[in-house]
Amino acid sequence: MTSAAPLETDALVIGAGPAGLFQVFQLGLLEIKAHVIDALPYAGGQCIELYADKPIYDIPSVKVCTGRDLTDKLLDQIAPFGAKFHFQQVVSEITRQADGRFLVCTDKNTELLTKTIFIAAGIGAFLPKKIKTEGLDAFDGIQLSYHLTEPSRYANQKVVIVGDGDSAVEAALALCAENSDGFSNKAASVTLLHRRDVLSAAPATENRFRELLATGALRFLVGQVSGIRVENGLLTNLRILKPDTTEEFLPTEQVLVLQGLSPKLGAIADWGMAMERRQLVVNTENYATSEPGIFAVGDINTYPGKRKLILCAFHECVLAAYGAAHYMHPEQKPLLEYTTTSTRLHKALGLQ
Repeated sequence: MTSAAPLETDALVIGAGPAGLFQVFQLGLLEIKAHVIDALPYAGGQCIELYADKPIYDIPSVKVCTGRDLTDKLLDQIAPFGAKFHFQQVVSEITRQADGRFLVCTDKNTELLTKTIFIAAGIGAFLPKKIKTEGLDAFDGIQLSYHLTEPSRYANQKVVIVGDGDSAVEAALALCAENSDGFSNKAASVTLLHRRDVLSAAPATENRFRELLATGALRFLVGQVSGIRVENGLLTNLRILKPDTTEEFLPTEQVLVLQGLSPKLGAIADWGMAMERRQLVVNTENYATSEPGIFAVGDINTYPGKRKLILCAFHECVLAAYGAAHYMHPEQKPLLEYTTTSTRLHKALGLQ
């Protein structure tokens, strides 16, 4: 708990994937201000983590787009509404207050006082898969990171990247001196570490990696982290166990772990709402959960005939927004207006 007054808002959206972002849009059209919380350091959810550069074919009127394209367009769409984002945070506690609002606390001690909550957490908060090596966690945020969000941090450093997928291989290419696009400072050395001599990155990405590997611009080491070496309070080496059971001490100044993400339902399961198979049961009239004032959209909810498609989630967001408007102002019936003709909506969207 913090001593500062909680941030007050009409709505809190938990999850910044496509469903959460479109929920912000639908709330904005009804003049409902929103804050957004997500465990990742950026918006996009599964679309960014799993489909950032892979094609998506089932978005209406868009023949093909990538997860990154879709996220960028949704962020641009909600820009007029000024939603406040709180990244790299997970909701740890929700408490209903005497006035009916919810006090929401995160693991980073952020507190928000909100009238409504929209859970758009997909199949849970996406948290990085960590290396379970004794003593390594002590360097988290100092010499250990699970996201490539501050490239300048790796300038002139000996960097070890753990992983085999697109994010790991692309990070290796980005921090390699031979691949300088977008970075003014490069790592002194880059080693990609994986337990097998097989990568799961996209073919084009792996081809670029193999080309640089052949020039000696970076290194690929097969093995697993089995320990660390610390000198004067700093991480200096990773102990690597190789497939032939021999060991190597790998010098390092920064460790970047990109082994993918694991969805964790976390505290949602403890909030007392009706659930089936770890999904929130909702009323399809307004996508309300069993707890008044809390709504659920996207993959986190369940109801008869449920289909886990982005298109279905967008539909759910519309009805959930209207449900929230009625919940906050039961004496008023929200008017259905069209963005094509409504001058009020044009003003809200910054069109006039």
